[in-house]
Amino acid sequence: MSNTAPESLATPARVATKRTILMCKPTHYTVSYRINPWMHPEDPTDTSKAVQQWQSLVDVYEQLGFDISYIEPIEGLPDMVYAANGGFVLDGVAYGAKFQYPERQPEGPAYMDWFRGAGLTVAEPEETNEGEGDFLLIGDTIFAGTGFRSDSSSHEELARIYGREVVTLKLVNPSFYHLDTAIAVLDPEPDASGRSNIAYLESAFDEASLEILRKRFPDAIIATEEDAAILGLNSYSDGYNVVIASRAERFAEQLREKGYNPIGVDLSELLLGGGGVKCCTLDLHPVGTGNSVARS
Repeated sequence: MSNTAPESLATPARVATKRTILMCKPTHYTVSYRINPWMHPEDPTDTSKAVQQWQSLVDVYEQLGFDISYIEPIEGLPDMVYAANGGFVLDGVAYGAKFQYPERQPEGPAYMDWFRGAGLTVAEPEETNEGEGDFLLIGDTIFAGTGFRSDSSSHEELARIYGREVVTLKLVNPSFYHLDTAIAVLDPEPDASGRSNIAYLESAFDEASLEILRKRFPDAIIATEEDAAILGLNSYSDGYNVVIASRAERFAEQLREKGYNPIGVDLSELLLGGGGVKCCTLDLHPVGTGNSVARS
């Protein structure tokens, strides 16, 4: 008798949900200052290559049927391409970003103007936060990062605005300064049992945060240091298709083992600024579930 688990248990069916997102073309992208360990302004960057790579990500999203909106890039704000940092959108309310570093602070008002124009209610921030870079909706709970960019007081502000549970996670590795570089949300919509799964890097968190993650996500994928080092976890999932860094090969294998469909893209030029797939993608929650399609 085989000891192998039935395929239906080993690789559960995954559900692809239609996503609605905001992106920003890297028209003015360059690395002209250093505010994270990935940035080296002394090394030249190739803006045209960055645009081509970004477009390849857009092409994948279009093929997956995502609804994509675009914010106009502003000259002098080279990091606007990392749209996820521009705010946090949920329940028709956009909580604006208030960036820590002066170089990025003008991005906050620019994104809030776009949110207003899109008909969203804008909650202007009082506390330092960097949007969906540090705030991840997992199930009905908002997991919020702190340690390098977003102040923990912004978590209290977040809870007041949305009236949802906010769970604080502390980041301790400066290479993973935003929560979305250390956690990948694999299930944007809970499964039939009400659960959502994730992947994460253990060394990015303090022990108290790891206890929370282990308790809440016992089936999580534990990423390798090698994949995390190329921002492999900075990925975006529709519940079945997971768009990841093409060089994150072990992560791709782990995803397949769990029944997901990894799709690799090369954003190596944008990695020079400290961003990857998720950084370029702001989720405009909530998302309707009427277009869900089961995959196996």
